[in-house]
Amino acid sequence: MAASGAVELGAAAATAAPSPAPAQAPAPEHLFRPISAEDEEQQPTEIESLCMNCYRNGTTRLLLTKVPFFREIIVSSFSCEHCGWNNTEIHSAGRIQDQGVRYALTVRTQEDMNREVVKTDSATTSIPELDFEIPAFTQKGALTTVEGLISRAISGLEQDQPTRRANEEAVAERIDEFIVRLKELKRVASPFTLIIDDPSGNSFVENPHAPQKDHALVITHYNRTVQQEEMLGLQAEAPEEKPEEEDLRNEVLQFNTNCPECNAPAQTNMKLVQIPHFKEVIIMATNCDSCGHRTNEVKSGGAIEPLGTRITFHITHPSDLTRDVLKVTKNPFTLGDSSNPDQMEKLQEFSQKLDQILEGNVKAHFIMNDPAGNSYLQNVYAPEDDPEMKVEHYKRTFDQNEELGLNDMKTEGYETGLAPQR
Repeated sequence: MAASGAVELGAAAATAAPSPAPAQAPAPEHLFRPISAEDEEQQPTEIESLCMNCYRNGTTRLLLTKVPFFREIIVSSFSCEHCGWNNTEIHSAGRIQDQGVRYALTVRTQEDMNREVVKTDSATTSIPELDFEIPAFTQKGALTTVEGLISRAISGLEQDQPTRRANEEAVAERIDEFIVRLKELKRVASPFTLIIDDPSGNSFVENPHAPQKDHALVITHYNRTVQQEEMLGLQAEAPEEKPEEEDLRNEVLQFNTNCPECNAPAQTNMKLVQIPHFKEVIIMATNCDSCGHRTNEVKSGGAIEPLGTRITFHITHPSDLTRDVLKVTKNPFTLGDSSNPDQMEKLQEFSQKLDQILEGNVKAHFIMNDPAGNSYLQNVYAPEDDPEMKVEHYKRTFDQNEELGLNDMKTEGYETGLAPQR
């Protein structure tokens, strides 16, 4: 294409052009001057370059100019007198801008159709009323007008219509209908919206009222996405990847241990469980294949609480017994010849009371006192309070802290402890 031709041409021109005399580089304002028909000094530079269609030499013309109230651009035009192929492009003479830009122009009059437009190849052009869009990098950049953009779209659609009519007549008919609608836009039969969205920030739609505000034109600047940065060939900073946190709630962990009964190798299963309206606990179960011993226990998944907990529960209905209750029915010390009659009688009386509680004939209070603050009794009314249950938090005594091993635990100032005396 012309871009490749310009590259080939640059090398050829470098060898053909005479060596410039030592002189001070011209100021940028003399290189890029506003387009004006009255400026006779503003002439395009002609360079002989390779035609990528017939591979013979053609001519590339370069014009360095400045769009008023915008920035500098380079207009390049290539033509080949041998095969007749020609191409015109524009390029921004500056860098890619810090932000992308979106122009939304409401076209109401013929004067709006004559507005100058700079459209780079990275810009997307759309007309929402027709559900029409020209994606980025499907057309070369152009310095044109609003009417010129629509004319280019019409020419592009009409180019392959003869082939479509021969192979896909139905598709060709629909495109013919769409071309008619595009031509109606050129007559401005009704208002429509032209949107040019350019992530590079180098496209432009003229404001004929500049420097006053243009009420028909809305300009929005935005930060590019990572995908747009990559599309423009910029090295976008990859977002820092956060390490995935392993969720242990849905997994059963296994580790090797020894059976507490026969000391044979065994396996312990461990699972983290969240108790609703309480906290996480760890359920551990050990099975020994050698002696058949089985054991399980529940451990708190968190630290010892700052205060102890005392839970008092009033059992008033048999359904209350669905909460965890230990029932003693047999005891080896209450049976047999060696049993004490008084002790046996008291235990039997106690067992009978438990039976009455289980049958719902006697109301009772169940008290669970945990200095560590990690015990729990189900509240069937949660998250509301249970009218039959009382939860109290209290400060542990010295003996309770001693039993939990907290008295000798140093939790403050350990990093600034005194160094050993020499």
